[in-house]
Amino acid sequence: MKLFEKYSLGSITLQNRMVMAPMTRSRAINNIPNELMATYYAQRAGAGLIITEGTSPSPNGLGYARIPGVYNDLQVEGWKKVTSAVHDKGGKIFLQIMHTGRVSHPDNMPQGSTVLAPSAVILEDQMYTDQHGMQPYPEPKAMDGKDIAMAIEEYVQAARNAIKAGFDGVEIHAANGYLIDQFLNPITNKRTDEYGGSIENRNRFAIEVATGIAQAIGADKTGIRISPYGAFNGLGEFEGVNDSFISLATALDDLGLVYLHLVDHSSMGAPEVPDSIKNGLRKAFSRTFILSGGYDQERAEQDLSAGKGDLVAFGRPFIANPDLPERLKEDLPLQEPNQDTFYTADAEGYTDYDYA
Repeated sequence: MKLFEKYSLGSITLQNRMVMAPMTRSRAINNIPNELMATYYAQRAGAGLIITEGTSPSPNGLGYARIPGVYNDLQVEGWKKVTSAVHDKGGKIFLQIMHTGRVSHPDNMPQGSTVLAPSAVILEDQMYTDQHGMQPYPEPKAMDGKDIAMAIEEYVQAARNAIKAGFDGVEIHAANGYLIDQFLNPITNKRTDEYGGSIENRNRFAIEVATGIAQAIGADKTGIRISPYGAFNGLGEFEGVNDSFISLATALDDLGLVYLHLVDHSSMGAPEVPDSIKNGLRKAFSRTFILSGGYDQERAEQDLSAGKGDLVAFGRPFIANPDLPERLKEDLPLQEPNQDTFYTADAEGYTDYDYA
């Protein structure tokens, strides 16, 4: 079966074609990776590739309670525990770099940080904070040229720090309504300068981030995740969405990025990503194409065999089944995750799931 075949991703060899999708778990107390997180990821090292939870490149990008960063020495040292634990089990692991942009609240950020976005468009919803529970999103500051240049450099330095911490590579989070996606989408990008308006201008920030990271750590260690038609965090379909993402994928292919990771959250209630854009992206991007979104083993095998993608990402099944590849290979029953513990602070519902 293709799902359990080895696969060459850039300069590394994956033991199978199963990817553990990035999932926020909120266990990084004081935004610093810890031993509990090292245990969690090491338990799941049977995945061909682990992509970590979204990790902020800056204090300004710490949108959620207890998410990790990778912008200071304590965080780098914490991540070293994780990468060492995964590598000791024979696994491969990429760090997902996620700046949340307007999807943030000051209660979840250190003093002196700023909620930033391409434009001052408020997300009409609420966010959880440890201090005061659910709170409305604030109006973000529209980024000026200096803010944009600084954010790009923060992404690049985060990638350098990730390699220093022992990661095999990084994934740029350009999906799900976070900062880069906010630039891509005219719902949140109302700019009239070189970063707004046309497709080329709205794609510019993503391409500049990817260019900087690829130059800093190597394109063969740099992947990216996108979500056309994604409806998370107040975004959604827009006029020219297909042309926009095909143009972006073509530019990223020209940079030589190692993979393109496509999000289809229709299994969770979001609009389905049409086959037309999936096929267009597959054609525009010549290297590894990762599929994700509500996959089970049967559908994964079908899509891999049909050449629709090269790797398949599994999310929630990995939460409750640390040995998911073995369970699928041996046709063993799967455990169901406890959603009440997805974002809590301790080991319950995190590292205490049974092995088969």
